[in-house]
Amino acid sequence: MTARTVLLLVLDGISDRPCPDLNGKTPLQAAATPLLDRLATQGVCGIMDTIGPGIRPGSDTSHLSLLGYPPERYYTGRGPLEAEGCGIHMEKGMIGFRGNYATLGKDGTILDRRAGRIHETWELSAAIQQGVDLSLFGITFGFCSGAGHRAALALKGEGLGPEVSSNDPKREGVVPPVVRPCTDRKADRKTADACNEFVRQSHEILEDHPLNRTRVSRGEPPANIVLIRGAGEMGYFESFEERYHLRGSVIAAATLITGIGKVVGLRHVPVAGATGSVDTNLKGKIAAAVRELEQQDFVLLNIKGADEAAHDGNARVKKQFIERIDASLSPLLELSDCLLVVCGDHSTPCTIRDHSADPVPLLLHGEGVRVDSVQRFDEFSCAQGGLHRLPGLSLMPIVLDLINKAHKYGA
Repeated sequence: MTARTVLLLVLDGISDRPCPDLNGKTPLQAAATPLLDRLATQGVCGIMDTIGPGIRPGSDTSHLSLLGYPPERYYTGRGPLEAEGCGIHMEKGMIGFRGNYATLGKDGTILDRRAGRIHETWELSAAIQQGVDLSLFGITFGFCSGAGHRAALALKGEGLGPEVSSNDPKREGVVPPVVRPCTDRKADRKTADACNEFVRQSHEILEDHPLNRTRVSRGEPPANIVLIRGAGEMGYFESFEERYHLRGSVIAAATLITGIGKVVGLRHVPVAGATGSVDTNLKGKIAAAVRELEQQDFVLLNIKGADEAAHDGNARVKKQFIERIDASLSPLLELSDCLLVVCGDHSTPCTIRDHSADPVPLLLHGEGVRVDSVQRFDEFSCAQGGLHRLPGLSLMPIVLDLINKAHKYGA
């Protein structure tokens, strides 16, 4: 027998380095993970450079690579993917940006880049979409809220370029810079001018919005400016079904991962209570994945909370969340005819609070795999596994071979 379906479970940022708070262990080593260890014992393991040795992957480039889309060919910037994930349909040639709602003080400096980690910004985004006018530039736009303080902007029009800077100073206490073209091209100048006008008009709308007046009255920071960054031009993505003859779905709280799934043609499956944080609805996400596998060939399931804890430098919270993940995975043991792939997309060491180039653990479980001697699912145990060390772009060819859908090379 061979497996018929594939579940790609990406444990976002799960890989780490030895942590002083955990007696020199990684959070994955320190965590009690009986189910993941059972899968490792019954499967084949390895470690993976999702982009390449020594290269720090972004969540965007790593997921493209895991899905078999070479980032050097397909990646044009995070903005278009975030915009698609937020619900803006990105057409080829549109310019996309990721954004934050932030707080601008009376002195013109940024007081809080996340506006107190505001949630539920849909009213603000609707007001911006209705009130901002870029018609003098011959431009239409889409602006939509993402999770929490996040948002996305997309510009559509003739003669636009993606090579522009950001108005996000990346720190508080300074005046946000104007958006500038990064080249001498008229197209980039036009985009920069349109972005600055968008920021100006949206700031005027946000300053007087009832939601912000209420926040100020409660002593909360108003979300009165939009910071944009990650500009990119939307390109062409061959669909996942065309590429692999597999119908697929994506389940993720992060709009970036949702956007990546949508641009390659995966069906987005929303899950109530999925937050992208350590309080996410793990049970609901696992249940949704199991349901999707009843009708789809492939499911990409991203679980992000460990990455967030690592960016906060909190090794103990990361360990605890990993244990929560493990406790939620028991329904996967009941899957039949399914190849289960478990991996990280990048390492996020708590000691540096950012992505690193350290390889991630990888586990394949299902019919047809050559079981190795690995007994634990962690960075060091998996390094002893039968898959050895491989690049991210090798994952989908291995998966296709294990479900008997690979093409023969030669006669």
